[in-house]
Amino acid sequence: MKAAIYCRVSTEDQEREGTSLDSQLEACRKLARERGYDTPDAFSVMETYSGLSLDRPKLNQVREWARSGEVDVVIAYTLDRLSRDPVHFIILQDELKRAGVDIVLVTETLDSSDMGLLITHIKGYAAKLEAEKIKERTTRGLRERAKAGKFPSGWRGRLYGYDYLRDTGKRCANEIQAQWVRQIFHWFVNEGIGIDRITYKLRELGITAPSGQGLWYSSEVWKILRNRAYIGETYVFTVGKPKTEWIELPDATPAIIDREIFELAQIQLKRNKAKANRNMKHLYLLASHIVCQRCNRKFWGFAKQIKWGETYHLKRYYRCAGNLQMVSPIRCGNHNLPADKIEDMVWHEVEKLLSNPTLILNELEQRKTEAGHGYFLEQEILQVTRRLKSIDREQEQLLQWALKGFPEDAIVRENEKINQARNELKEQRTNLERRIDETKQCEFDVDAIEQFCKSVGQNLDGFTYEDKRLALEALQIKILVDGDNVSMTGAIPMPAGDIVSTLPA
Repeated sequence: MKAAIYCRVSTEDQEREGTSLDSQLEACRKLARERGYDTPDAFSVMETYSGLSLDRPKLNQVREWARSGEVDVVIAYTLDRLSRDPVHFIILQDELKRAGVDIVLVTETLDSSDMGLLITHIKGYAAKLEAEKIKERTTRGLRERAKAGKFPSGWRGRLYGYDYLRDTGKRCANEIQAQWVRQIFHWFVNEGIGIDRITYKLRELGITAPSGQGLWYSSEVWKILRNRAYIGETYVFTVGKPKTEWIELPDATPAIIDREIFELAQIQLKRNKAKANRNMKHLYLLASHIVCQRCNRKFWGFAKQIKWGETYHLKRYYRCAGNLQMVSPIRCGNHNLPADKIEDMVWHEVEKLLSNPTLILNELEQRKTEAGHGYFLEQEILQVTRRLKSIDREQEQLLQWALKGFPEDAIVRENEKINQARNELKEQRTNLERRIDETKQCEFDVDAIEQFCKSVGQNLDGFTYEDKRLALEALQIKILVDGDNVSMTGAIPMPAGDIVSTLPA
């Protein structure tokens, strides 16, 4: 049997102190040898991550191996290495069980009985409680460090234009970066250059971005123009806290921008915001609902002047974000959509749905019925998983036959049959998992959709812009665009085929 080994610690400090990724790994490998498990190096993973999160890169890899049938067992040192949250552990345990994968722990035994699950839950709760205590103690220590005038941690001390001095817990100016911070303020205040154009200039000049790699983005320029640390004002513990609870770090950051220039920048930013708000008078009904099938980005609304005869008229469009140089240096190439035309077409289809409540209610009833079949679908997945494991054993036996000199032609033919059966079973499992996801999704959405349908009544003609947006959200409308082909999907089945075959820009 093939086993994956998962080892975890919570912080880099723990890792350095030896709370022991290496000792965990050695103990897990020893257990694997004793039980005769096959543990390839590629299936032994270690990471430094909080156990209170279920979304961890290495753990996700282990879960994927389990779902794809690549491993039969997952080995960890203790329960809390897999998760410190009891609810998360139960989710993980159930997920692996459905995939036919066992969890084996070095220091304890898992019991799948009701009493065993209860004990596991209690242990997990205790681990979570201890993690919360550690977090509280750590936070208290960080706040005390901040009150002493030092940055609570190194990452909080990092800021473009400065170097963080670990020994003093403060910043000092990085003159190369500070030069570009001053240049950004100069362009914005003295030369009146906008944030987007400043971003382009930094890209054109090849200046290293604050991240240390990749391209500059307008959000990074905006953050620099807004950050009061550049005039020597430094605060920590500000997120989600009233200003009275902020902790100031005097002299933690030397000023590299004159206060007068900084305040002028704030005035200009306010003017820009006011101007942007005035320009929001053009409403885009399908904002966030149009998706590019070429680059998987959203379309956004914009307006431009079009000359008709001797006069100019403002015309609205939707454009793929992948065609914006600020988003990607490689243009997507998908077409712009005339807003009036695509909005009319989409809303026409939505109206047909909303004006036929019987269709919607029947679909909801069918979804509710399907949701009740989730248990049987999971049982089918278990059967498919067992069959896949059986096929693996058959293929291993076939290899033994080949080594013993069985006719090569017969071995090849049998191996092809096994591979074909495996592919069919994997496709079957994928379809079953998709159906389970769909039933779970409909369980979540049915009530909201049903409530919305009841409130619609016969008032379609009086729908405001906000009403229409609510309808699109409730029905989970998504418009998929690939060149001139536009199609629509949603929580309720849409009409077959494209809603439009050609949309001239």
